[in-house]
Amino acid sequence: MGYQHFGEILGLGTPELIVILVILLLLFGGSKLPQLAKSIGSSVKEIRKGVQDDAKDTGTQSNQAKTNEKA
Repeated sequence: MGYQHFGEILGLGTPELIVILVILLLLFGGSKLPQLAKSIGSSVKEIRKGVQDDAKDTGTQSNQAKTNEKA
């Protein structure tokens, strides 16, 4: 998911994203932002992995059901 695609989904433009980043900087401070970004990135990675695993499981179950119907 690229930067532009992310903004399109949420309906945010560049000015809105800058305001959000400034607010985050004020809330968490400059020293905590890299740690916060790393934890968010790890969370997104785990969510994507879970979604892909679920899609694989669903596809496998669907294929098994079709095989059982043919038998």
